Amino acid sequence: MHTLPLQIRFNDIDMMGHINNAVIMEFFDLGKSQYFADAGIPVTPDEGDFCVMVVHIEVDFHSQIHWHDQIAVTSCVSNWGNKSLRVKQQVINTVTGQPCATCSTVMAGYSRSTAASAVIPEEIKARVQRYDAELTQ
Repeated sequence: MHTLPLQIRFNDIDMMGHINNAVIMEFFDLGKSQYFADAGIPVTPDEGDFCVMVVHIEVDFHSQIHWHDQIAVTSCVSNWGNKSLRVKQQVINTVTGQPCATCSTVMAGYSRSTAASAVIPEEIKARVQRYDAELTQ
């Protein structure tokens, strides 16, 4: 499981005194971006024609996050399809280990040159699976 520690910024706090729900979505995006970069999934146009894009997202909020909480986002690919993958994530309180929010994101393979869906290359799947295996050792 890939883990990215997060720094809470003052402007992440809303009028209720906790992290705004929209900011938690940014945390999930940060986690996915860093996980993909570390695992070898192309994320920027200079990395080639293939990329993945969000096509469906579900989030459950479990507990509030406050200004001085210590948190991280965990990410992993839980399912592979021919042209899609599912990423499971959690924002966790690193002191208690409790999940604050969970996210399931379906992402589709995409070709920048054709502007159409694309089959996920086997070498991308293999790279990510090797990376995930390294994380569990």
